[in-house]
Amino acid sequence: MHTTALVLFSGGQDSTTCLAHALARYERVETVAFDYGQRHHVELDARLNVLRELRARFPAWADKLGDDHLLDLSVLGEVSETSLTRDTAIAMEASGLPNSFVPGRNLLFLTLAAALAYRRGLQVIVTGVCETDFSGYPDCRDDTMKAMQLALSLGMDRRFLIETPLMWIDKAATWQLAHDLGAKADASGGGQAMVDLVVEHTHTCYLGDRSQRHAWGYGCGNCPACELRAKGFAAFSASL
Repeated sequence: MHTTALVLFSGGQDSTTCLAHALARYERVETVAFDYGQRHHVELDARLNVLRELRARFPAWADKLGDDHLLDLSVLGEVSETSLTRDTAIAMEASGLPNSFVPGRNLLFLTLAAALAYRRGLQVIVTGVCETDFSGYPDCRDDTMKAMQLALSLGMDRRFLIETPLMWIDKAATWQLAHDLGAKADASGGGQAMVDLVVEHTHTCYLGDRSQRHAWGYGCGNCPACELRAKGFAAFSASL
């Protein structure tokens, strides 16, 4: 039986929902983030605010929430000519992938997360990758996750489980999942409190814009990440 987890936690909507998912399921949960020279570096500050608010608003989760880790992965930014690591406009490339795709990013993330989980004695690695609302990134696919789970388990001689709570749901369902997890943790308004936390404190915008406040949170409102988040929030709100 799995009792411990490590969440890949960037401070965005998806990883915050995954963190809530892990806190609802496991007895001890730790978090890890990566500094790879991303343009939206502000997410590394936002994530600390999310952790603080989770502890304050959801006492049932506070005791389960363990150490947070930040790993330097600047080498990834050095080898990546992408719109997430360079000041260039987001566009489609001849390959059919957007130039926001950072080759090898999730593969490196999972490898380092597994090494950390090995050292920390954590059994489950939770990540917010998704095949439903994604930009065609090959390292977000379910097949990639299954292959990584097998490779990491064999390579470290430790049976890891890679858990992907968002793999088959869209952004509207991700908002709903955050609401439901919050309500489960605190029946007295916890659902709305969790939605409010995601809106106010998480960061998703690829451009790192925190100057514009929308109903769904902060962001430029135009990049693919903002558009997905806004569309999902509108559909979620309409269903209430």
